[in-house]
Amino acid sequence: MKEYQVCNRCIMDTSDSEITFDEYGVCNHCRNFDENIRPRWFPNEQGQQMLLSIVEKIKQENKNNDYDCIIGLSGGVDSSFLAYKAVQMGLRLLAVHVDAGWNSEIAVRNIENICKKLNIDLYTHVVDWEEVAEVQRAFLLSGVANQDTPQDHAFFAGLYNYAVKNNVKYVLSGLNFATEGILPASWGYMAMDLKQVEGIYDRFGRKPLKTFPKVSLFKYLVYYPYIKGMKVIAPLNYMPYDKDEAIKIMAKEFSWQYYGGKHFESRFTKFFQAYYLPAKFGYDKRRAHLSSLIVSGQLTRQEALIEIEKELYPIEQLQEDKEYVLKKLDLTTQEFDEIMKSPNKTFRDYPSNHYLLEKLRTIRGLLKK
Repeated sequence: MKEYQVCNRCIMDTSDSEITFDEYGVCNHCRNFDENIRPRWFPNEQGQQMLLSIVEKIKQENKNNDYDCIIGLSGGVDSSFLAYKAVQMGLRLLAVHVDAGWNSEIAVRNIENICKKLNIDLYTHVVDWEEVAEVQRAFLLSGVANQDTPQDHAFFAGLYNYAVKNNVKYVLSGLNFATEGILPASWGYMAMDLKQVEGIYDRFGRKPLKTFPKVSLFKYLVYYPYIKGMKVIAPLNYMPYDKDEAIKIMAKEFSWQYYGGKHFESRFTKFFQAYYLPAKFGYDKRRAHLSSLIVSGQLTRQEALIEIEKELYPIEQLQEDKEYVLKKLDLTTQEFDEIMKSPNKTFRDYPSNHYLLEKLRTIRGLLKK
């Protein structure tokens, strides 16, 4: 067994089974950020100029259309702040919210306040609840780490399908290096691999899926970008993006409320990240989130070490959320306890396109040289 070790620069540790450390005790995630992410991150004047150029191109191409671009709005920090900045830049937004049945009341209020105050048109796609619950139930029974895959796949599939259907070419994404620069691959697997979603559902699902939003790998990698011309832009990587400062601004501008953790605007995600992952796999995703803030300069290592020692899930809140989640997913306490005690699985235990994706990644790397 690998000896326990924590990175000397961030707070990632050996709970990531694939982590490595150099002679100075600095982990591979920090090195990857410096070598591969930082060169593509522009929180400076250069980024401002690049973003202005991108925005002008979007406006010019869409001057005869109703909207310049589409944005997925969850009510969380990243997408909310992105909507605020996009409107400031003069972009005409169409917001899409894909409701998978787990919105917190705070998230709903945030979305309503943002759209009303910024005068953004909103389309809400409500995913058939019985189908979402069936897919999530199947994933829990599969024993894999990334239990957010069903929600995430439905979110992106719903957003991309709606954009293409309505001939909106540009999609604004809240993905950003400032708060998401570190995320161990060993802790999960990409949600856009439909082969994995369908493979797990074929094994553990109970009835046919008729309307669950899906995107095949061909559509995701070829049809949308190369045939339909869809472009996904991540503007937060072209500006200084400080999470705490963004929260202060949004609270002042449109009574935006924080919900206590990264992606905790979803009640399921909160339960999954704060209980399922640490209790079953020993993964505390706060380590990755706090480490991302360290390497992007928003937090000191000492501040992160103090934060990680705070209680992850108050027992009363955990019990309330556990009862809520199990009831919604039609699972008994005994069934869930058996899931938690069953052997842990990885995405490699089920069908996936991982081999194909790795080949494509290698080819792209060679073409860039």
